[in-house]
Amino acid sequence: MRKPPPQEVPSIIAEDYIEACNVLSISPKASAALSRRCLQAVLRAHGYKAKDLAKEIDLLLNETDATKAIPQSLRTVVDAVRNFGNFSAHPITDLTTLQIIDVQPEEAEWCLEVLDECFEHFYVRPARAAARKAALDAKLSQAGKPASK
Repeated sequence: MRKPPPQEVPSIIAEDYIEACNVLSISPKASAALSRRCLQAVLRAHGYKAKDLAKEIDLLLNETDATKAIPQSLRTVVDAVRNFGNFSAHPITDLTTLQIIDVQPEEAEWCLEVLDECFEHFYVRPARAAARKAALDAKLSQAGKPASK
């Protein structure tokens, strides 16, 4: 059983994440498809909007604003969610065996782990930093000092 998403994650995204967790043992394909949906919602909520998820991921990976850039650990795996989501939503065939490629449970679990990292980067860390800055600014105000920069 996975832990629930952080409270900072918007409810519409959290609902899909929880559903992806709940169906993981029943249908890794469904879990991966929901993970893909979550990732797209996260990216669009942060201004990465394009015709499809592949292009939105490209926008994210090509981000030039250092304050918005994702960590290297996330850069190398974020596209996995899209790929496994595609395996779940479309009958993609292995060119060697001509069998449809299925999503394995550990692959769907990996998608959820990538989402956990996305939640941390896009929602938890910024909220934590804002709360700390607000606490510092309140303390500075009490001391008659200007707010922090």
